[in-house]
Amino acid sequence: MSDVELKLKSLGLEMPPAPKPVGLYKPMLIVGNLAYVSGHGPLRSDKTLITGRLGADMSIEEGQAAARQTGLAMLATLKAGLGSLDRVSRVIKLLGLVRCTDEFEQSPAVINGCSQLFVDLWGDDHGIGVRSALGTNALPGSIAVEIEAIFEIRP
Repeated sequence: MSDVELKLKSLGLEMPPAPKPVGLYKPMLIVGNLAYVSGHGPLRSDKTLITGRLGADMSIEEGQAAARQTGLAMLATLKAGLGSLDRVSRVIKLLGLVRCTDEFEQSPAVINGCSQLFVDLWGDDHGIGVRSALGTNALPGSIAVEIEAIFEIRP
């Protein structure tokens, strides 16, 4: 078990199965020393998705939990593609989309759920990258959050 997986276990967290593409795209693409991870949703271990709309039927805390679960799904894809999460050396960028009402202005706070997960795993220096967090009126399957990322990796 990798060091990152041991940290996950110590936090009481579990990765879901690596999600399969539901369209014409690759879940992850490696270019040089960068791993580009396609948009992921909040997939649970039982293969269900966290759905809802922030500002309507979800609290910020529920949104943060959905963002953390999305981060766990991305980790599952990284592990499947890299063989070990210990190959990840740092988070470069996150782009987070939050399904919300027009009045909801706390998308960055929601995406913090994923960002905090990565800080817990890689620390402040390597777990925090650049980031954008946007609200949107629709996401596939009514999921609450979708996040894509770029990671620096080791050979």
